[in-house]
Amino acid sequence: MKYVKATTVLPEKLIVEIQKYIQGETIYIPKLETTYQKWGASSGSRKYIDDRNASIKYAFKKGHTIHQLAEEHFLSIETIKKIVYSK
Repeated sequence: MKYVKATTVLPEKLIVEIQKYIQGETIYIPKLETTYQKWGASSGSRKYIDDRNASIKYAFKKGHTIHQLAEEHFLSIETIKKIVYSK
């Protein structure tokens, strides 16, 4: 998140109106809900985790134990269970 000086992007009338409610403070203006992205969508992290989880499920179906998968992927046994038993 970057900060933008209000005087560079907002009309003076709007700044005067906002100053009736808040002055000299930082204010966050959220994005429209239609422009939200899911976590990891822009960085590729979500795809990486989805691919990793698919690989773990596949290995489990092929006979790897939960303990083996936990050690291979540096995850807890409980996390591996959540992955392999999820739909």
